[in-house]
Amino acid sequence: MMNTNQDKQEISKKLKERAIFEGFTLAGIASIPGSSRIKLRTNALERWLSNNHHAEMKWMEAERRKNIASLLENAKSVLSVGFSYINSTKNNNFFKVGKFSQGDDYHKVIYKKLKNIGKWINHEIPNCKWKICVDTSPLLEKAWAEESGLGWIGKNSNLISKKNGSWFTLGFMILSKELIPDKPHQSLCGKCDLCIENCPTKAIVEPFVIQSNLCIAYHTIESREKTIPKKIEENLNGWVAGCDICQDVCPWNKSVPFNNTFETTPKKWITNLNIDSLNWDDKTWEENLKGTTLKRIKPWMWKRNIQANLRNKN
Repeated sequence: MMNTNQDKQEISKKLKERAIFEGFTLAGIASIPGSSRIKLRTNALERWLSNNHHAEMKWMEAERRKNIASLLENAKSVLSVGFSYINSTKNNNFFKVGKFSQGDDYHKVIYKKLKNIGKWINHEIPNCKWKICVDTSPLLEKAWAEESGLGWIGKNSNLISKKNGSWFTLGFMILSKELIPDKPHQSLCGKCDLCIENCPTKAIVEPFVIQSNLCIAYHTIESREKTIPKKIEENLNGWVAGCDICQDVCPWNKSVPFNNTFETTPKKWITNLNIDSLNWDDKTWEENLKGTTLKRIKPWMWKRNIQANLRNKN
C-alpha cells in the first residue's frame, strides 16, 4: 500500500522507468484535475471548435474531451508517454508520406506497450484501476502531455520536447492512484515563427492555431471530398499522405536521436511509391496498408492525392 509521500515518490519513479523500459522515449505524470493551464487549454479548444477550424473532424466536439475524470471512475493521475517514430531511413521519392505513419500503426504499438505497463501496475500497485488512451479516446492529449512535463505545445500545435523535438506520438494511462506529478513544461518557442512562415498554405493562422481546411495533412488524410481545393493542390509538392513541413523547419527537430526499431522502419512500398501506384487495385492497396495507420486513407483517396500532385509537378 502507498501510505507515505516517499512510497508515492518511489512508485512514481518506478512507473516512469517501466515506461522507458517498455520502449517509450518520454514519460511523465500529472495529477487530476491538473493545473489552471488545463482550463486554459480547454478554453482554447472551445474557441478552435467555435471557429470551425476542425472542418469535418466532428469527433473533436466530444464533450468528454473536456473532462478527463469521465474516462475512469475515481481518476487521480495520468501517466503520459511519448513514442519516438523518427527513423534514419531516407526517402528521396517525389511522393512523400508523413513520418509518423511510415512504420507500424502507432496506435497498436503504443497500446501494446501500455498494456505491458498495465500488467506491471497490477503487480506493483494492487487496487489501482487504469485505462489506456491512445489517440481515439476523447482526451486533451497534448495539454495533458504538457502538464506531465513531456514538452510544450509549439506554435505549429505539435508537442515539442527539448531532446526529442516533435517526432513522437502520445499515449496515456489514467490511474485511480495518487502519484507525484512532474512539473508542467514551459514553452520554449520564443520569438521563432519558422513553422508559421514556412507553411505553404498558411494553415497556421495564428500561433498555436491550425485551420484544418488550409492544412495539407487534413486534405490528404481526413478529407473525403472527391477533389482537393486548388490552393492546396498547387502547394502539395509531393505530399500524398500528411505533411511534415512545419516539423522539418522546427529548430528543435534539427538534431534529435533516431529510434531505429522494426516498429519505426518505413514500409518498403511507401519508399517506392510512384506513378505506377495509380494502377494498383483496391486489394493491393489494402494489402499494403495493413498494419499501418494509413488505412484511414482509402484507395480512391490515395489515387486522388497522387493525381493532384502529378497535375502540379514542375
